[in-house]
Amino acid sequence: MIKNFKGKTAVLTGAGSGFGLECARIGAKLGMNLVLVDVQQEALDKAAAEFEGQGVRVLARRVDVSDAAQMQALADEVRQQFGAPHFVFNNAGVGAGGLVWENTLEDWQWVLGVNLWGVIHGVRLFTPMMLEAAKADPSFEGHIVNTASMAGLLAPPNMGIYNVSKHAVVSLTETLYQDLALVSDQISASVLCPFFVPTGISHSERNRPSHLAAQPLTASQKIGQAMSEKAVGSGKVTAPDVAQKVFDAIAANQFYIYSHPQALGSVQTRMEDVVQGRNPTDPFAHKPELGASLKASLRAA
Repeated sequence: MIKNFKGKTAVLTGAGSGFGLECARIGAKLGMNLVLVDVQQEALDKAAAEFEGQGVRVLARRVDVSDAAQMQALADEVRQQFGAPHFVFNNAGVGAGGLVWENTLEDWQWVLGVNLWGVIHGVRLFTPMMLEAAKADPSFEGHIVNTASMAGLLAPPNMGIYNVSKHAVVSLTETLYQDLALVSDQISASVLCPFFVPTGISHSERNRPSHLAAQPLTASQKIGQAMSEKAVGSGKVTAPDVAQKVFDAIAANQFYIYSHPQALGSVQTRMEDVVQGRNPTDPFAHKPELGASLKASLRAA
């Protein structure tokens, strides 16, 4: 149960937009030191200027979270300037759609690199620093929040590569929570599983590294992108709403964080499929017209 955030240090990846930026804004209001990490220099500069203008102590670094060397350099600099961070938000993420066999090797490398390896690097580099600080100081409190997705608890069709990355983040974070509980009462973890929230993730392709060749989108990828943009764009829950839920969860030591608890009915159905050994339920059972439209579009492609 963490109540005091003032003067504490938070590392936030994906801090230039979406949940990362909104969590940083709450952190700034609470008097925290902010380590802002993003791959988009312009967005990063804008965020840094916003917080420095409020008198916040800021370290802003352009980092590709999938790159182990860049993340190591970041961790070293954080330790040097602030010591161990109290909070780590492994939030950077990219979206991708399409039939699972149509994703290229470059697609897999890019999406898993950011969505999974970015979280792995954040966990493996910062957790030992936090544990070391906790051992030295009985009053040290820390929390790690990894951003997954409802796609980490479900398996919606035509977005397999994204599902795989997010299921891995859920599993990693559940294990992290259990592992931390074995060795410390001062540090814990949460997993954020947002549903459709307007954050800019549906335009992720702009951040694909130049060394990973961008192939022309397949028909299924175009269909997936259009569906994602429509669903995300119509979302009523905002990124600031979700950021507040994150801080409330940290304060309450709540592990699972949902932007749309009403979507848990689908998770329950999936779990019942698993427990009962039945074939996966049609994900469009509650909206058959949507499933029929997707099927028709893919078969006509």
